[in-house]
Amino acid sequence: MKRFYNTLFMEDLKRNTATDVDKEIVFSKAIKAGKRIYYLDVKKNRKGEMFLAITESKKVVSGEGNAPQVSFEKHKIFLYKEDFEKFMTGLQETIQYIETEQGPASSEHHTDEDDSHFADSSDGHLKSDEIKIDIDF
Repeated sequence: MKRFYNTLFMEDLKRNTATDVDKEIVFSKAIKAGKRIYYLDVKKNRKGEMFLAITESKKVVSGEGNAPQVSFEKHKIFLYKEDFEKFMTGLQETIQYIETEQGPASSEHHTDEDDSHFADSSDGHLKSDEIKIDIDF
């Protein structure tokens, strides 16, 4: 009986934690870039202070044949208000260095094949604010 109670408690705790996490997002922006999606989420901590959570989500397909396994690899960083200016300065310097060494970025690097998993089956394209999630179990 104790094990059953612990299982219920843990499931309830996970559910409540997930709900709390969803509530703390006050603004969100998704950026589609090839096989990656970047999520910029403004969240509030317990003190009500806002911070930026940046998440890179990359679709990973493993296995071959009729049963490929699809998963998403995620990486997160948290950026706090007091660090915004230093972060932006460093980011701009880094981008400028890359553009000086290799030229400005162009959209030619992304092929239609890279974006195929974002296609909407109805007309082949998603609106800029839509994200299609296709998960097979």
